Amino acid sequence: MKRTTPVIFIACLLLLTGCGQSYEESKRQTKQQQKEKAKLDSAALKIAVMPTLDCLPLFVAQHLQLLDTLHGGVRLKFFAAQMDCDTALERNRVQGAATDLVRAKAMEKRGKQLRYVAATNAHWQLIANHNARIRQLKQLDDKMVAMTRFSATDMLTDRVTDSVKLDKDRVFKVQINDVAVRLLMLQNNEMDALWMPEPQATAARIMNHNIVYDTRKEDIRLGVLAFDEKEMQHPERSKQLELLTKAYNQACDSINKYGVKKYSALIVKHCKVKAAVANKLPENIKFEHAQGPREKDIALAERYMGNSKPKTQNSKNSKNK
Repeated sequence: MKRTTPVIFIACLLLLTGCGQSYEESKRQTKQQQKEKAKLDSAALKIAVMPTLDCLPLFVAQHLQLLDTLHGGVRLKFFAAQMDCDTALERNRVQGAATDLVRAKAMEKRGKQLRYVAATNAHWQLIANHNARIRQLKQLDDKMVAMTRFSATDMLTDRVTDSVKLDKDRVFKVQINDVAVRLLMLQNNEMDALWMPEPQATAARIMNHNIVYDTRKEDIRLGVLAFDEKEMQHPERSKQLELLTKAYNQACDSINKYGVKKYSALIVKHCKVKAAVANKLPENIKFEHAQGPREKDIALAERYMGNSKPKTQNSKNSKNK
């Protein structure tokens, strides 16, 4: 036993030494992997998206792996609120964002140069809580309306208020940036009326709440996919954008051919709604190829931003998830 003890000791020592080398090697590999990941993320074209149906072509393009061929790749960065998407774009955390023309014009007023790559099919419905017994716009008097400050929904609230000659001080704008929070507040009867995009608008309709206004009836199209103009002037970014546009158009073709219900699982996953909601979406939803917004929509947003005040008045406390 005395002769074998040193042998066992040496074997154990060698084993521990080997483990130590493996640990150090593992640490080096982890650091290298982190560096490689950071390098790839830096080279990738990053786009801020929301849990709304206007982003579906991007979700589909990712799902069909149409984005994998891009130089440096494309990363979709998911945010719960439109304001968070815009903040990420303004602070250069992403190069593009799904937004609306009103918010885009607000960013431009603050000095951000933008390129509008696509006009999305985003539209908004003003949903009235059935318990509030609002069936007409004039019944918004002394009611709370959930919206996002300096956005399409802010402008639309003023638009509908003016259309029925209501006193703006009698319609209370409440800033609720997160569309999921808006839907939850509707379920809990915490709000009189709310601006909803799809698929959240369908969820509200399923709960038998009332539609009192729809932007499609006035042919208002304010949704856009906007990119940082300075970034897009770099040759590599320009090539990425060209290939992204091709992938976006292919995704639109697939959705238009097979219908939005073909991608119900993606809608459930990324828009955070139930399958019953995804399956109840209107069948006539179509997506157009990437092209800039119409001049009349740009003019509408510019007029509003030109007349808007630095702070939204008669607004109650804001809330964001």
